[in-house]
Amino acid sequence: MRPPVGLLFLAVLTGVVFLGPFAYVVSRNLDLGTDLGTIIWSADTWEPLRRSLWLGTSVAAASMVIGTGLAWLTIRTDLPGRRLLRVLSPLPLVFPSFVGATALIAAFATGGLVEEILSPIGIDDLPDMTGFRGAWVVLTLFTYPYVYLPVAARLASLSPSLEESARILGRSPWGVFRTVVLPQISGAIWAGALLVFLYTISDWGAVNLLRYDTLTRDIYSDRLFDQPRAMGLSLVLGVVALAVVGAERALHRRRQRIEVVRTRDALTVPLGRWKWPALLGVVVVLGNALVGPVAVFGFWAWRGLRADSDTIGLGTDLGELVEPAVHTAQAGLITAAIAVAVVLPVAWLTARYRSKVGGTANSMVVAGFALPGVVIALSIVFWAIDAPIIQRWYQTFPLLILAYVLHFGAQATRAAQVAVGAVPARLGDAAATLGAGRIRRLFTIELPLMTPGLLAGAGLVMLSTMKELPATKLLAPAGFETLATEIWSAGESGALAQGALASLALVAVSAVLTWAVVLRRLEHY
Repeated sequence: MRPPVGLLFLAVLTGVVFLGPFAYVVSRNLDLGTDLGTIIWSADTWEPLRRSLWLGTSVAAASMVIGTGLAWLTIRTDLPGRRLLRVLSPLPLVFPSFVGATALIAAFATGGLVEEILSPIGIDDLPDMTGFRGAWVVLTLFTYPYVYLPVAARLASLSPSLEESARILGRSPWGVFRTVVLPQISGAIWAGALLVFLYTISDWGAVNLLRYDTLTRDIYSDRLFDQPRAMGLSLVLGVVALAVVGAERALHRRRQRIEVVRTRDALTVPLGRWKWPALLGVVVVLGNALVGPVAVFGFWAWRGLRADSDTIGLGTDLGELVEPAVHTAQAGLITAAIAVAVVLPVAWLTARYRSKVGGTANSMVVAGFALPGVVIALSIVFWAIDAPIIQRWYQTFPLLILAYVLHFGAQATRAAQVAVGAVPARLGDAAATLGAGRIRRLFTIELPLMTPGLLAGAGLVMLSTMKELPATKLLAPAGFETLATEIWSAGESGALAQGALASLALVAVSAVLTWAVVLRRLEHY
């Protein structure tokens, strides 16, 4: 069946807009006369590229295991406290990577928290958490929600009929999960893993602080003193992203589509004697990903609240965080809504029609996510300065939202594709035979069934937007401060307590919005 011409036009237009930052990188390389051959075949490029790919693959694999396990335990089992754990599980995503790396370094430093806990029992030789080990730990703990949210949404929408049938036929709970549940959620797992991989290879904050030399670290170190090499490496990173996205799409087309509509509440699996060990495992993950950083920030915030406001580096002012918190929530919610609406035509075209045009548009949307945030922000800055049409929009709120959407829209794309692909086409066909028009079918049948997946994608975009720093610093209107910029400014000035308080406020705002926008609504599906 051929896709509608209007849908093709929207998908192509969306892809072209999202390809803008990548086109800027290509154009910049041409302007600078970059010798790409020398850069690509240089050992100084291949070694950082190898490290980037190894780190991205390792973090993606670990996030697949942790994110899928947490989603299944909190959505489909009788795990104690699962309602609270559903709210807490996505929250590590709000921590900027540089904040997580700082917390890890402080914890394992001489005289740090880990040494104070372990020294009384005779353990004084602490592991070195710099390099690959530290980067892998930090990025895994703070990116597994990319897998958790789409998988949780998919699990919440599954029909229990296939699982019950398998149990009646004698399959064990593990056998049911492996042969029935896993094939139905595999698309969501791979969608999240792709985002984790792309985020990891584009990250700079954690790898820089933990001294692990990746391609992004070289890009940032060369961006001022060797622009041709920095732009050449950015192009290499973008091409790698395109190749990975293409490979993932090829695997996605080979996977069998399973169309099942849930007709009643999802099946709750009793854990039995594994209930408390499973809870312990969840607590360990969240303890390292959420409680540990919050405890460190809480300690410094408590010291700041007790200290005199004139004490350098300790004073805090709660009132200064109210406006940044409002700005953070405003930017996150608006970006999430726009991103889902913008990428939905691409998701519809790729999931429902398997169109080559849709696949190309999808690659154009997702590839930009691998570019460092500062590259995307700079490309928009140059557009705004050089283009007469959008010059007047420089440092305005709409242009800031555009930067957010271009950077994080890919996070909504794969979640939306999974959501569209999970809606059986036969329902729309049946409604059409009964006289329902295209618009009526969309709003009465398809959108309600897609809601869990679309909310998951919106949640990913929202949480990522709330911690974004480069685009905010370069494009935000004068006086538009967010909690992320407050954290960065506090770190630069040595105001540890104010930075810690801003980090806690970011977690609190994110928790409220995640529950209100995503998790509370998933409970109704």
